[in-house]
Amino acid sequence: MLSRLRAVPGISAVSSYRREWLAKDLIAGIVLTTLLVPQGMAYAELAGLPAITGLYTTVLCLLGYAVCGPSRILVLGPDSSLGPMIAATVLPLVAADKDPDRAVALASVLALMVAAIMILASAAKLGFIADLISKPTMIGYMNGLALTILVGQLPKLLGFKVDADNLIGEGVGLVQKVAEGATVPAAATVGICGILLVLGLQRWLPKVPAVLVMVVLAIAAAALFDLGNHGVDLVGELPHGFPPFTVPDVRPSDLAPLFGGALGVALVSLADTISNASAFAARSGQEVRGNQEMAAIGAANLAAGLFQGFPVSTSGSRTAVAERAGARSQLTGVVGAVLIVLMLVLAPGMFRNLPQPALAAVVITASLSLADVRGTARLWQQSRTECLLSVAAFLGVALLGVLEGIAIAVALSVLNVFRRAWWPYNTVLGRVKGLEGYHDIRSYPHAEQPPGLVILRFDAPLFFANAKTFRDEVRRLARTEPGPRWIVIAAEPMTDVDTTAADVLEDLDRELNSEHVHLVFAELKDPVRHKIERYGLTRTIDPRHFFPTVEAAVAAFRQPRDADRPANPPAAEEE
Repeated sequence: MLSRLRAVPGISAVSSYRREWLAKDLIAGIVLTTLLVPQGMAYAELAGLPAITGLYTTVLCLLGYAVCGPSRILVLGPDSSLGPMIAATVLPLVAADKDPDRAVALASVLALMVAAIMILASAAKLGFIADLISKPTMIGYMNGLALTILVGQLPKLLGFKVDADNLIGEGVGLVQKVAEGATVPAAATVGICGILLVLGLQRWLPKVPAVLVMVVLAIAAAALFDLGNHGVDLVGELPHGFPPFTVPDVRPSDLAPLFGGALGVALVSLADTISNASAFAARSGQEVRGNQEMAAIGAANLAAGLFQGFPVSTSGSRTAVAERAGARSQLTGVVGAVLIVLMLVLAPGMFRNLPQPALAAVVITASLSLADVRGTARLWQQSRTECLLSVAAFLGVALLGVLEGIAIAVALSVLNVFRRAWWPYNTVLGRVKGLEGYHDIRSYPHAEQPPGLVILRFDAPLFFANAKTFRDEVRRLARTEPGPRWIVIAAEPMTDVDTTAADVLEDLDRELNSEHVHLVFAELKDPVRHKIERYGLTRTIDPRHFFPTVEAAVAAFRQPRDADRPANPPAAEEE
C-alpha cells in the first residue's frame, strides 16, 4: 500500500521536498497568482463562460496536477488555444436560450470527457498521439487560431458586440459596427492602451508582471474616471466563496457534439503539454514521461469538471513566469490556488471595476504569442510543400472553424506522412572516385555504374501503397539501353515488406526472370529478410541473391558464373 502511495507524484514530491525550496516556492506562487487571476477570467470569457469559472478552473487544475503531475514546475490552467474550441463546442448548444448556467454545465461535462480520454489514452500508452499533428500544420493551426481570437475579441475591445458564428461573419460585423460609429471611445482607449502597455513591458521590461500592471492601472482608471458611466462594461462583483462539488447535468442529445469537441481539445492539450514538458524538462534535467503527463492532465480536468470548471492545458507563459520567479516544485501552484481561494472568500469585489476591454487586451496579447509568422516564412524557404500544408491548416481554421480546423490539421499531417511513403525518394547509385561506397548519381552525375548492373535505392518501407511505384521504377530500369542483367536493390532503408508488396515482388521477379534479368537485394535488414522467407519469396528470388552489402553484390556480379547464371527454372516458377 505504501509503495503505491509513493508512486503518486505528489506524495513522492512531498517525501523528497527540500526545506531550502520553501521560500522560493512561496514567492513564485505569489508572483504567479498575479498572472493566474486576470488570465483565468479572460480565458473563461474567451470560452463564452462567466469570468468566475476561470478562477474555479484555475484552482482545481493546479491542485489536481500538484497531486498527479510528474513535472516539478509545469503550470496548468485555462488556455488561449483551448478557449475558442470550448466556445465552438458549447455555444451552439446554448444558442437558443443562452443560459449561462447551462453553458457552465456543458463546459464541465466537456472537461470530464477530456479527462476520460486522457486517462484512458494514458492507460493504453497512447502518448504518441501527440505526434499526429506535424509542426508545419500546427503552425498553420495556431496562426488561424490567433486570427480567430483577435477578430473575435476586437468588438469587446472597442465596446460593442457582434452577433456572428464564424471568422468572416465576425470580420464583416466588426467593419460594419465601426463604420456605423458603434465604437465606445473610452472602451477603445482602455483596450488599446492596455495592449500597448503589455506589449511594451514584455518587450523592454520582461521581468515586470505586465498583465498585472495593466490590470491594476485599468481598475484605477475605471474608478478615477467613472468609466462604468461612460459606456465601458465592467466585470462587476464576483460570486462569494467557492462552488460545491457538482456533477453537471446535461441532455443526452448534447453528449455526441461534446465528445467530438473533447477529442479535439484533448489532442491540442496533449500536443501542447508534451511540447511544454519537453522544453522545461530539458532545462531542469528531468525526463518527460508522456503517458504520466496524460494521466495528470486527465486528473486536472477531472477536478475542474467536478467544480464548475472547463478543460485546461499547460501554459508555457505561466510556467516561464513561475520558473523565472524561482519555482522549485508544484508547491508554487498550490500557493497560487490557495491565494485565489482566499481572494474569492475574503475579497470577491477586488475586480469589480476591471474593464472588460482590459480582459480583451489580455486575450489579444496572448493570441499574438500564438501566431508564428516567422515560422511560416521559414517554411516557405525550406519546403514549399510543407508551407502549403501550413497555409491549408490556417485556412481550415479561418474559414471552417477551430474544431474543423484541428481535424483538417490532423488529416493533413497524416496525409503528408502517406504522401512521403507513397512516393518516396528513390535513386540509382554509382561509384565516385575518392569516396567509399556507392552514392546518389543525382548528387554525383559523373559516378560510375558497372556495365550490366543497376543499383537502386528505394527510401521507404515497401507496402501496399508504394509497391506498384517500386515495381514501375524497376521495370523502367530493366528496359533501359543497354539492358541490365542485375538490378540490385540497396535495401537498407526498406524497413518492412507487407504481404501486398510481397505479392508484387514475386510477380515482378517472375517477369524479370523471363527477360533474363535478376532482382538482387543488398543490405536487407534481418527482420525484413525473415519476413521475405516466411512469405515464400525465395521460391522465385534466388536465396543466393541476398547480400550483406552493396559491395558484396557488385563483387558477385563480376563473377561470370553468378552474373550470367540463367533465371530460376520453370519448375520453381510454378510453385
